[in-house]
Amino acid sequence: MRRITGKAKDETLIELQSATDSQTGDGPAVLTAFRINLHSDENNGNGVPLSERTSLPGHAETDKLQPNRDTVFFRDGVRRIDFVLSYVDDKDGEKKQERRREFEANLEKAGLELETDDKSDSKDQKTYFLKIHAPWDVLATYADILKIKVPFKESDIPHGQDVPLEWLSRPFRLPEHIMHPAADYFTYPFDKTKTNFFLINNKDTFFPPSTRNRIVFYILARCPYYKEGRIDKDKTGIKRLLSNGTYTSAFPLHDVRNAECESERYNLYRHWARFLCFYKEQPLNLIRKYYGEKIGIYFAWLGFYTEMLFFAAVMGVICFTYGVLSYDDNISSKEICDASIGGSILMCPLCDKKCPFWRLNSTCLSSWEMEPYLPVTSKCARFCLSAATVLFWISLIVACIIGVIAYRLAVYAAFASIIKDPMRKIQVVGRFITPQLATSVTASCINFVIIMILNFFYERVAVWITDMEIPKTHLEYENRLTMKMFLFQFVNYYSSCFYVAFFKGKFVGYPGHYTYMFGKQSKLRNEECDPGGCLIELTTQLVIVMAGKQLWGNIQEALLPLMRNWWSSRKGRHNPENHYSRWEQDHVLQNFGQLGLFYEYLEMVVQFGFITLFVASFPLAPLLALCNNILEIRVDAWKFTTQFRRPVASKARNIGAWQEILNAVAILSVVTNAFIMAFTSDMIPRMVYLYAYGNGMRGYVNNSLSIYNISRIPEKIKTSIFHILNEQQAVTMCDVQESLGRICR
Repeated sequence: MRRITGKAKDETLIELQSATDSQTGDGPAVLTAFRINLHSDENNGNGVPLSERTSLPGHAETDKLQPNRDTVFFRDGVRRIDFVLSYVDDKDGEKKQERRREFEANLEKAGLELETDDKSDSKDQKTYFLKIHAPWDVLATYADILKIKVPFKESDIPHGQDVPLEWLSRPFRLPEHIMHPAADYFTYPFDKTKTNFFLINNKDTFFPPSTRNRIVFYILARCPYYKEGRIDKDKTGIKRLLSNGTYTSAFPLHDVRNAECESERYNLYRHWARFLCFYKEQPLNLIRKYYGEKIGIYFAWLGFYTEMLFFAAVMGVICFTYGVLSYDDNISSKEICDASIGGSILMCPLCDKKCPFWRLNSTCLSSWEMEPYLPVTSKCARFCLSAATVLFWISLIVACIIGVIAYRLAVYAAFASIIKDPMRKIQVVGRFITPQLATSVTASCINFVIIMILNFFYERVAVWITDMEIPKTHLEYENRLTMKMFLFQFVNYYSSCFYVAFFKGKFVGYPGHYTYMFGKQSKLRNEECDPGGCLIELTTQLVIVMAGKQLWGNIQEALLPLMRNWWSSRKGRHNPENHYSRWEQDHVLQNFGQLGLFYEYLEMVVQFGFITLFVASFPLAPLLALCNNILEIRVDAWKFTTQFRRPVASKARNIGAWQEILNAVAILSVVTNAFIMAFTSDMIPRMVYLYAYGNGMRGYVNNSLSIYNISRIPEKIKTSIFHILNEQQAVTMCDVQESLGRICR
């Protein structure tokens, strides 16, 4: 049984469907309808009192009837629901009722048709749903205003010819009706005065649902809610009504998602949103038709980017495989690992007081992985405050990075004293977990945690300062927010990698005259690189930050919407989903928001920076990104089709400011990788030795070191290990690696 409120205040249409008849195949279900007069309290909306309800012949147990309410039409079954608004009564009810009354009256004046579901019909008994339908005249008027392109002639351009070996690509293809849900047409901006020019076979289906909800949202965003005769420009639009709580939500409806009633949403779920379809092409035409051009462009770009990652991943795997296969041909690493060469070389302490001497062959493993109108004064003040805020947060990042560096310097001595202490019986562990590796891993983990915390807070600050600037258009708003967020995240994610790649080990000094981070009084000696170079530490940093970010991002994208939707729908869901109205099912879903795609693009652009800026250090980065993006496409598709309300369709020409950012990152990556090869790796010294001295690379390790007399080291920085070793063996010399000038032996 359901109650249908008509235009008459005291009139209700009640429809009853026999549960028995509808479940048997003996005959059609019996539908009985009748009208009764109601004298119920208008405020509580409870309908007919229990004492006045009477049973009908053959329908004694009407409370057990559960009709299918999963529909996208008005009660008449003809007019399509193009948008839904929801609201609840609260303590500020009278003021909000007045706003709603004026707003809905103005919507009707604009030509929209409205239908309200009383709160007694909703599962929580609290929420009212206002359904909106746009008739043909309204759609035609605003399609003309918005210059929406519609078909006027079927395309006669022949499709591409069959290519050789096309059968190889068949497993990756989708059915033709999914890839091309509609025939190809020539299009032209709609003109209401020339309707005969366009291919209008059915006015009810001429404009697709994505276009219909875009038009209705355009009206909602500009409709006032003040009384006629008054002029109050602030009291305009659904966004303001949502922000002040007059309405709780506004959204277009999803299609029904089940196999019995095949729809565009069901086809997207079946052929696109399931992870088992990860190897299939994306139905971009269907995505565009259902969600609009802006979301369609995002998935087209993401798919293209993922395809291109395949080639980069192949090259990365080849480089990595070559390194593994050439393991036995690396003469320099063999000399480091050789007990008679590397094992006989005693290295100088890497920090004062606590650090011991150490054998060169202790780094054997790491040596193998190298490779509105505003006044001008107000504008200036807002921009200055915005710039100062951004600079403050970037300075905060730099301060955190300095703190992490200080941590590395402070704990290195502790790790060295534990792992390398000759008096302790833990040398077996020390062979695999060197002080450098332990320090690098823990520092990278701490740095990752700091990155995520700073991101959490800065996202809110960036939105606040962008709102404060009051951009004129939404596109300008997105571009400004894009630049602020990317500038911050560029510094946040990459600064630690830049430190390891270009600064660590460059300002060390030499024995007896080391350089200290905050002066000699701090006793924090600047870091030195591993004998194998800083590339292994850069790789460690990249793996932890990049993999951690991708893992955390996928958890957030997949689990959080699922948990939130479960929490919002945990009460009262004792029946199958289709026994609740389509608007109730969509109401409990997550709102996608206007900046939803912004964070999707930001995630991919940051990933692009990882796989381009430092790929010389970590050639497997493209492979990790490829695996992540294969999952990312399906997770995003699953979210759009099952966890988020249907977004309002919107137009887009390209990916916006992200295109320029990607170009800048690509250019910068050429410079950074060249600098990594020139200054961070020891490729050039190795090549000089190879061509200048010949004999392969034999003797390179010894040639790169110079002897230093340890008696010249000041007494105050000598360690107790000096005296122990002097008593056990005559140790008078240590060596400095000349080619790099930063590692002692």
